[in-house]
Amino acid sequence: MPILSVGEILWDVFPDEEHLGGAPLNFSAALQRLGDPVVLATAVGADARGERALQRMRALGLSTELVQVAPAQATGTALVSKDPLGNASFVIPRPAAFDALAVDEALLSRLCLRSWDWIYFGTLAQTQASNEALLQQLMAGIPGVQGFYDMNLRAGHWDLELVQRLSALAAVIKLNESEAETLLRLTGGGAAFSLEGFCRQWSATYNPQAICVTLGSQGCAVLSGDDFHMVAGFPSGAVDTVGAGDAFAAAFLHGLHRQWPIPRLAHFANALGAIVAGRAGAIPDWSVAEIEALMAREGTGCR
Repeated sequence: MPILSVGEILWDVFPDEEHLGGAPLNFSAALQRLGDPVVLATAVGADARGERALQRMRALGLSTELVQVAPAQATGTALVSKDPLGNASFVIPRPAAFDALAVDEALLSRLCLRSWDWIYFGTLAQTQASNEALLQQLMAGIPGVQGFYDMNLRAGHWDLELVQRLSALAAVIKLNESEAETLLRLTGGGAAFSLEGFCRQWSATYNPQAICVTLGSQGCAVLSGDDFHMVAGFPSGAVDTVGAGDAFAAAFLHGLHRQWPIPRLAHFANALGAIVAGRAGAIPDWSVAEIEALMAREGTGCR
């Protein structure tokens, strides 16, 4: 399952330390560990953080062939703060190097000639018009490719029209419950919110193969075709939720591409998300054996 991941790479800056992150990078690292080949298209600055980012990617076994160096911009950062439950909020300085991906015909031709099954993208990097234009061209120019849209809406770095355009590109849409409530309100969905109601409304508008709404330790809700599933999560032991949703997305796509039944793949994704949330950093160490052990211990998770 060759996958192209498009978007930001940045350093999550905590009060006393920094960790390499950015949803596309976190997703790519998790997917690579699951055994699926993935290449990240992004840019770093000509600075110490940029060099460290490239070194860390290589250490993770990730290709750096599509990572450009943008000398006029600094490598991206996200200033992270966490609430008592470990939930993170972010301040992201812009512009950053990931906003300066140089798009020309040579790059576009190079990407379109490759055989990709999926393109993963989020919202943050696409607020830069040239990045969105590249994504639109790739989705139109690569035969048979499917889009996986992981919203990750960051305050001050999205708007409804952009989210709607990106949703229209996606075979799979993933978001969290708070984002679903916000989108339903902005699109006139009425005062009464329900997970199933949102999924069915969004699906009727954008016709994805699947919509997944994550619920933290409570699991997730998935609409696939006409079938709506609630799949339970795992007991909360969150240490650091940064990167947990990105690992969930990787596990979800890993199972979806292999045509696992929705309850099974969602339970698998819930398990990996819980493992990552229980460890410090967006890309902690974990193994597939740990996912399987947690799933076996906690049962199917289906309801």
